[in-house]
Amino acid sequence: MSTQNSEFTAVVHDAAEIVTIEEEGSLGIYEDAAIAVVDGEVARIGATGPVTREYPPEDAQFAVDATGKAVIPGFIDPHTHALFAGDRSDEFEAKLQGKTYQEILAEGGGILRTVRAVREASDEELLSNLFSHLDTMLAHGTTTVEIKSGYGLDTETELQMLDVIARADDQHAVDVIPTFMGAHAVPEGRDADDYVDEVVREQIPAVAEQGIAQFCDVFCEEGVFSVEQSRRVLEAGEKHGMTPKVHAEELAHIGGTQLAAELGATSADHLLYATREDIDAVVESGVVPVLLPGTAFGLGAEFADARAFLDAGAPIAIATDFNPNCYSQSMGFAASLSCVEMGMTPKESLVAGTKHAGMALDMADGAGTLQPGTPGDIAVLDAPSYVHVPYNFGVNAVETVLKNGQVVHRA
Repeated sequence: MSTQNSEFTAVVHDAAEIVTIEEEGSLGIYEDAAIAVVDGEVARIGATGPVTREYPPEDAQFAVDATGKAVIPGFIDPHTHALFAGDRSDEFEAKLQGKTYQEILAEGGGILRTVRAVREASDEELLSNLFSHLDTMLAHGTTTVEIKSGYGLDTETELQMLDVIARADDQHAVDVIPTFMGAHAVPEGRDADDYVDEVVREQIPAVAEQGIAQFCDVFCEEGVFSVEQSRRVLEAGEKHGMTPKVHAEELAHIGGTQLAAELGATSADHLLYATREDIDAVVESGVVPVLLPGTAFGLGAEFADARAFLDAGAPIAIATDFNPNCYSQSMGFAASLSCVEMGMTPKESLVAGTKHAGMALDMADGAGTLQPGTPGDIAVLDAPSYVHVPYNFGVNAVETVLKNGQVVHRA
């Protein structure tokens, strides 16, 4: 007989396996198992029989028969530029013909091209575009995503982007974490130092007054913003209540990782050209390294050395870096690349896309772990093992997604 009333949210039952993430990053695997969610939080995990006796499927608001299927935490995607307008598919062809990212940017393409499109777009067009991308992410098992501004490069458009990001968070099932990135590129016809002055003196105070952005990020990169320029931006953001993040060592090594460590940033992202000293610095400072294998794949570049970070004890996170230059909304594809191109194991890639990804966003509620008392954000796979996420590359293994215990997607 049930000990619960008929108001508990959800039970996923008869799963081939339910995978949880333990405190130290190991996996807990329950076979022939069920998970119950009450008031949006995981209440119990264990063998199907005992769990369903206490939480009968017939009494649940949502009951999911997961016979023969694996159940994993919903993915957390900790680095995206998912709010944009326009199309840059022709640049994909240009890269295949040998043009570099920097050459495309110097010709007015790349980020600057998207900036022009975003400035011309209405709020409703931007929101519609973002909803479409969030729908795709959700279908691929992502239940929380970080989204950066940075395609405005002026105060008005940066505020507009952050407002659209906040509206999406209010209206869409996926939780959206907002990041301000006014220092994403130097606008056309501007001097970098002059533009940094604008970001520090005008944009950051306006963003702080708006009260949406949680993080402040900067593209610390050769030919974009120097370490000292990046420092100015991040220190100003921190002074106004935004936690630092850094795009570091993506196209060359200039010292962005050391800057992230010095400032105690939540994360340092990309890190394709990180050195041993950089790895030691992020470990010692507690900065989460966020690796973006889709970016290296899209650029045809060398991949980040994940094994060096792992061997040093760093809590690697992975992300899609979804943007017009890295057009993939799938954390499953990022996991496949992590395994095949960066030498990670399926277990390491799962932890990187869940628990560690939450750490890269300062999430303190246990999201991405499926431990009792944590959010009931769940992905049910059309496969018997979590290994199928990276193993079955090019195919979406996710069948059903629950957010806070509510079914928000069914394939």
